[in-house]
Amino acid sequence: MALTAAVKQEAMRLGFDAIGIADVEVLEKEGALLKEWLTRGYQGEMAYMARNIEKRIDVREIMPDAKSVIVGAVNYYTPFQHSDDAGTGKISRYAWGTDYHEIIPPKLQALLEFIQAKHPGAEGRYYVDTGPVLEKAWAVRAGIGWMGKHTNVLSRERGSWFFLGVLIVNVALEHDAPIEDFCGSCTACIDACPTQAITEPYVLDASRCISYLTIELKPDEQIPAEHAKHLDNWIFGCDVCQDVCPWNSFLSPTSEEQFAPRENNISPKLEDILSMTQEEFSRRFRKSPIKRTKLAGLTRNARAIISPSPREAGRGLG
Repeated sequence: MALTAAVKQEAMRLGFDAIGIADVEVLEKEGALLKEWLTRGYQGEMAYMARNIEKRIDVREIMPDAKSVIVGAVNYYTPFQHSDDAGTGKISRYAWGTDYHEIIPPKLQALLEFIQAKHPGAEGRYYVDTGPVLEKAWAVRAGIGWMGKHTNVLSRERGSWFFLGVLIVNVALEHDAPIEDFCGSCTACIDACPTQAITEPYVLDASRCISYLTIELKPDEQIPAEHAKHLDNWIFGCDVCQDVCPWNSFLSPTSEEQFAPRENNISPKLEDILSMTQEEFSRRFRKSPIKRTKLAGLTRNARAIISPSPREAGRGLG
């Protein structure tokens, strides 16, 4: 218990806003749901989701002597809003500042080193959605929050505006208990989804999700016309299901300065995106999540908003 308390205290000192610990168990229920989700084809072109299933279900396939899964949450909420100007695009709140992959891994590494100093022989592996680990499932098991109907983890204190990091260790720590699901009868996220990607409570068809369409879809592929007309100026990601969630109504801003919005990163002008050079893109989005979609993907998204696809434009012409 003393080590567990020390680990949690150190995690908070390192900048985590919440920390939870789960026992190492096979994720049987979550694994079954994952397999069903894949069978439905809801992963779209994210073929990596179908790989290493055994590791996603049992972390001992990653680390045979694993005994505890530590999950840390980092708040990224900043109190700014998108522009209503039709000539601007919308960028998801998580991408306004520095990429969380630049910020969270060093915290996990430091936490691992702290555990190793306290417990000689300790070993660990950490992930920030960079490997075959079901971070959200472990966050629920560790009591960080419950799985919301929009498939984001929700906390009564932090809503859903937080990143997750997972540290698997071969040290037995005191475990936390999952918390109750407080979504109740609310369907705000399902009702508001522009592309009806939330097919039922707790199930997301990623291939219809605007975040998938503007980030994961390969830059050389066009956004299907039936979805492009519902983009509502989103050029990188989408926050609609989180924006309408009642649990995101009253939140405190992040204390991590690197998550603060960069200049023109909330609602950039669409014409600026379309005229952007590769040099400008690389400079402006250095260490930003937006670099993931590449310049070709970002301009593809902007064009989908400004003008309909050729297939859509050709309808009705005789």
